[in-house]
Amino acid sequence: MDAVTVALELAVQDPAGVRIAREVGAARVELTQALALGGLTPSPATLELALDAAGDDGPEIHVLIRPRAGGFQYDADEIAVSVRDVERAVSAGAAGVVVGALDGSGALDMDAVARLRDAAGGASVTLHRAIDVTADPIASLERAIELGLRRVLTSGGASAAIDGVDTLRAMATAAAGRIEIMAGSGVNAASALALADTGVDALHFSAKRTIVGDSGVRMGSAADGVGGYEVTDRDAAFAVRAALKL
Repeated sequence: MDAVTVALELAVQDPAGVRIAREVGAARVELTQALALGGLTPSPATLELALDAAGDDGPEIHVLIRPRAGGFQYDADEIAVSVRDVERAVSAGAAGVVVGALDGSGALDMDAVARLRDAAGGASVTLHRAIDVTADPIASLERAIELGLRRVLTSGGASAAIDGVDTLRAMATAAAGRIEIMAGSGVNAASALALADTGVDALHFSAKRTIVGDSGVRMGSAADGVGGYEVTDRDAAFAVRAALKL
């Protein structure tokens, strides 16, 4: 079987993840923190060290801008914070940002996303999986195109991308070269080839594993900060690459 032409984007939380993305030949990383919560805006220091880890010839660093966990309907303060975070990420050297916001009806918030796009000042802007909780992802895709966004990260409206292959295929067809379609959510070595065959431009995956530590300290609850944490797994990342014969 021939290799599939598809770009790889790795979601990472730290410089170590960036180094793995560089090894695996990823075109981009989505830099975030708190992947267990769906991802939140990373700290300025995390971005600085991630850029150092990428170097001049490594993957592009695209920063997730998400002020809190939960849904994607944001108030004025949250949008203002996100605008500042976009400006600072791009000023620090990020190649792009990953954003999204919905209005009170659950549709794409055109005004908020336009503000975030403008704050990026010409840097690449990706619409994240907020699109997957809109009533009609294909109609929302047209709104993203109207906004002039570079790409859309989507699972095809399903919990896992492999369950949204029909919608992903329809989105890739509807995009018609006007915007990039990147499939994400639960992407692994077992699903990568089938997802690439839908005609999407890129695959987004985290290749993460959980580290469970035991400091010997017993505290009252998980909220006390004791428990597992997630890291990028090199073997899992390379398994996706191998599945695509890249």
